[in-house]
Amino acid sequence: MSALSSLEQARRIAAAAAEKLADDIVILDMRPVCVYTDFFVLATGRNARQTKSIYDEVYAQLKADAKLTPRATDGVREAEWIVADYLDVVLHVFTPETRAFYRLEDLWGDVPAVELEAAAS
Repeated sequence: MSALSSLEQARRIAAAAAEKLADDIVILDMRPVCVYTDFFVLATGRNARQTKSIYDEVYAQLKADAKLTPRATDGVREAEWIVADYLDVVLHVFTPETRAFYRLEDLWGDVPAVELEAAAS
């Protein structure tokens, strides 16, 4: 178990994604509506190669710094929509087309977002 709070995990994930130049990084606070996770971190890569690179960076940083690895992953091979379940935080990395199609921000539009400036600090 990690010593990081779920919010700290979400912030680290967002910062690692930003290091790989992810676009449209959003942290959604899922606690009011969801029992299986506290936060979603959404990020977009310009193409499948960058999407995979963003995921790889998040994976490497959390494993090295906090000894965290995802409980489950999906979509890593195709890299159109990669989901990494860190239990308290779920990372979603999309290509632009996939993010526009699924529109998770609209689906979960009632949940609060964590300010990105706070996430990157």
